[in-house]
Amino acid sequence: MPGKQRPREGSVTIVDVAQRAGVSIKTVSRVVNNEPNVRTETRERVLEAVGALRYMPNAAARSLSGRRSRVIGLVYENANEFSYLQGVLDGALSACEEREHALLLRPLSLPNPHLAAQIGRFVRQARAEGVILPAPMGDFSELSTLLRKMSVPFAAITPRAPAAGEINIRCKDEEASCALTEFLIGRGHAAIGFVKGHPRHGASDQRFRGYRRALRRHGIAHRPALVRQGYFDFDSGQAAARELLELADAPTAIIASNDDMAAGALLEARQRGLSIPEDLSVAGFDDTAIASRLWPPLTTVRQPIRRMAETAATRLIERLSGAGKVVDDAPFDCELVVRGSTA
Repeated sequence: MPGKQRPREGSVTIVDVAQRAGVSIKTVSRVVNNEPNVRTETRERVLEAVGALRYMPNAAARSLSGRRSRVIGLVYENANEFSYLQGVLDGALSACEEREHALLLRPLSLPNPHLAAQIGRFVRQARAEGVILPAPMGDFSELSTLLRKMSVPFAAITPRAPAAGEINIRCKDEEASCALTEFLIGRGHAAIGFVKGHPRHGASDQRFRGYRRALRRHGIAHRPALVRQGYFDFDSGQAAARELLELADAPTAIIASNDDMAAGALLEARQRGLSIPEDLSVAGFDDTAIASRLWPPLTTVRQPIRRMAETAATRLIERLSGAGKVVDDAPFDCELVVRGSTA
């Protein structure tokens, strides 16, 4: 308004926008939330005021008075390795910010006998309209059953068994693991050890199947002694490598189902005086930050977890707004990243 001092950037409120545009606060709210039945001239005047004042609507604040909360919940397992989760958070937050939704986080420890009760309380208190479930949360039937009963849509990332009619976002874990194993076979390795991922994660099964598929393709007999159970952490990777390297017919290469376990395998090999990659090749999965910082740098598989999480959040918001249908997105491709840990 003429003669009125412009509010300091960062302190602009919906009241300032309403005063500049000469409309009510309710009208500003309707324009900001893209609601119908606002005259074109009025809408343009409000949008001009929003731009001039650099007003940034606060999704969490709007939820207190609006019929829609515009809040998305993200439920995740407390993890020892943060790189995967960082990608999930970055992608989901990017999609929510672009579409003016708040993202509220709920970490949980597993196993958890009170999982459903805690998530139900979180959804009610946060007024979450939808929920994102990174692995392995999408594999807990009691959780998906609860959300359906509450009529709360959800998007699962890398579920073991994608649910029909729900939003399922995944990558080609099995194909990528097969390609990694075939890469090592092509380098002359036949005795290839494999460290499985945590049994709670559906991706662990898929990565093991890819390893088995590559062996079959090349006529290499599967040796159960070359397979060890890991839990997606450094210690289990080191312990698995220790058992493998103590075999009379030890492997010449080890594939770990994530980079943290591969790092543990590298340490175990070095402690035994083995040279990497001359004496032993080691490969991981996920291409987390640690992969390029190890020595030698780790050969691994890069999965586009940030884009996967962004897609999950986008599909969920589209479903909530009625702007899109639930679609079964094609699985994301992974990329083999060859570095110095394999020969």
